[in-house]
Amino acid sequence: MRHVIFGGDGFVGRHLAPRLIADGEEVIVADIVKSELAHYRNARFVTCDVTEPASIAALGLKVDDMVYNLSAKMLSPIQVRAKRHEFFFPVNYFGTENIIKAMDHAGASKLVHYTTDMIYGHTVTYPMTEEHPVAPLGEYGWSKQKTEELAVVWRDRGMNISVFRPRLIIGPGRLGILEKLFKLIDWNLPVPMIGSGRNPYQFISVFDCAEAARLAWKVGVPNEAYNLGSLNPPPVRKLLGDLVKHAGSKSILLPTPAWAVKRTLDLLDLMNMPIMDPEQYLIADEECVLDVTKGGRQLGWVPKYRDEDMLIAAYKEYRAKKAGVAAGAQHAPAE
Repeated sequence: MRHVIFGGDGFVGRHLAPRLIADGEEVIVADIVKSELAHYRNARFVTCDVTEPASIAALGLKVDDMVYNLSAKMLSPIQVRAKRHEFFFPVNYFGTENIIKAMDHAGASKLVHYTTDMIYGHTVTYPMTEEHPVAPLGEYGWSKQKTEELAVVWRDRGMNISVFRPRLIIGPGRLGILEKLFKLIDWNLPVPMIGSGRNPYQFISVFDCAEAARLAWKVGVPNEAYNLGSLNPPPVRKLLGDLVKHAGSKSILLPTPAWAVKRTLDLLDLMNMPIMDPEQYLIADEECVLDVTKGGRQLGWVPKYRDEDMLIAAYKEYRAKKAGVAAGAQHAPAE
């Protein structure tokens, strides 16, 4: 079987492709850039822009292709309010629509598609199952939720579409927003928390994400949505405290009144000077923990990596990067 990975040179794709190759599968990576990755010795790269239907058509999808959509614009770099819709929707929504239409034209019917836990918005029930109410807090979440609505329509037309909703993905090669945290710790400065830090914070390993996509293919691409997150996430205070201790830093954790911080960040956002996206800070002190048991029941998927280990490994990569050492195949943060 041919496996076509849109956005496959990106974060999750560069870990999914080698797994499929190891299974003896034919892999085509479709993306706008090509990195120097070892698995390209055994996978074909095709330049493809998902915002251009003609670019997707040139790929030549076939009826038996297994398709993965990992292409996306993320919350990093932070965008000003006026530019968020035009930043997220062309790739996240219209790109997905273009891929599905190309699949339909070719008669291909199996798709694994990644969205985000940010479609849920504020926590209503805890832990958050896949049946949690959907109410995105910004353009990123909305762009992803609209693709889930597309999936419902195309499932009714005969497609099999498995949807994955990950928490913040951790893995090699991207520090993203966590780099700001690591700098504070390196400089022995206070580390502010939005709220008391008693609420848990949940990551998900990029390796666990790639395995979830592979398992969805293995079990026939169920027409279902699945949460992706770690097991037993610790409180923010413990997570950060362990990191400060590991780093040998003199940083202290600084609890703050969440309402005051959020209103300050709201004001900065209104002034077109955002330092965090509202979709990040508005839920920062909430009990945002995904229930991931459905993936275990239906896919046989169980996350392997602990939040504490992932964050410390990410810090190690940050330090190695500063020292000019190439990143290894350990964990480091994404977006």
